[in-house]
Amino acid sequence: MTDVTSLLHLNSPKSPDLYVIGLQEVYSGPLRFMSDMAFDDPWSHLFMSTLAPLGYIKVSSIRMQGLLLLFFSKVDHVPFIRDIQATYTRTGIFHYWGNKGGVSIRLSFYGHMLCFLNCHLAAHMKYATERVDEFEYILDMQTFDSRKAPGILDHRLIFWFGDLNFRIEDHGMHFVRSCINNTTYNLLWSKDQLTMMKKKEPLLQEFEEGALDFQPTYKFDLNSDTYDSSGKKRKPAWTDRILWRMRPRTSPQDEEYPLKICQDMYTSNMEYSISDHKPVVGTFTLELRKMYTSPLVRLQPEGDWSADIDAMVLYSPLQPFPSSTWDWIGLYKVGFTSMSDYITYTWVKDDEVSLNDELIQVTARVPMPLGG
Repeated sequence: MTDVTSLLHLNSPKSPDLYVIGLQEVYSGPLRFMSDMAFDDPWSHLFMSTLAPLGYIKVSSIRMQGLLLLFFSKVDHVPFIRDIQATYTRTGIFHYWGNKGGVSIRLSFYGHMLCFLNCHLAAHMKYATERVDEFEYILDMQTFDSRKAPGILDHRLIFWFGDLNFRIEDHGMHFVRSCINNTTYNLLWSKDQLTMMKKKEPLLQEFEEGALDFQPTYKFDLNSDTYDSSGKKRKPAWTDRILWRMRPRTSPQDEEYPLKICQDMYTSNMEYSISDHKPVVGTFTLELRKMYTSPLVRLQPEGDWSADIDAMVLYSPLQPFPSSTWDWIGLYKVGFTSMSDYITYTWVKDDEVSLNDELIQVTARVPMPLGG
């Protein structure tokens, strides 16, 4: 592993409210993959241990073989994040193998439906059309249990990113490397496959992207800043991308609660060399009007809390919401790193959740460690 301080721009004067981190080609050998399914993988541990001391919580994550997607939020925003769902789609061999495909996390952020889609699409120069087909297949296959946004394209704002594998056509190796050395990247843009495909694919035209004003991120010799020096001499390309799509305003609610986005930065980070790709970073400012300003539930500890007696909590719903037999209340230590880091939890009976002035009592028994 490595220090991710620079990658996450932790020394910036203003810290982000959210971090969304997508990785591809995470090692997924059978033994490691089974271990990662039972426990958090090393990359998740690295990001959690780095961000938790700064007040961030891992709200959700999803893993499909080598694809990993992590969503972190500052603690203050967590009560206003709802409707969290995650899913995946395989596009590998016969749509069965998960070495290629997409993983997504969708959620409501202060009432605005957001979706984050991390993809690893088909490789090689000649498969540009197949990459678009895979993207459309992922959009068609991923559905959510939601009336407001049952599909990816129904979300108010979508971020689409990952190793999309689009290459630079026509130009020879010498010209491409010359443009890189002279930082005349604009001479390569017209032959970037994603840029070319956007001209003839209406769906792709709905997605925006910042200028590719950084050197291509693929393909490097490991542990170096040297482009492929092997016998294959693969041509550099912007395979790693971040795009976004704002859904057109379709309802009075969109007018009443506007959402705007501005990209502040789009660049690659050349100092990381543990992969044959260089990571790409994008920072965005979201300007939104909150659809709600209070959390769903008010919690109040009752009496003195001690490790040797049951803990009692009083809670009261502040807003109407669809309750479920899956509702639960968790107890967390101060400084917890993830939503799954609860010490203990208790189920909430479905008929206990109602919007009234009544305080509802929940007793949680804290498991004690055994001496050894």
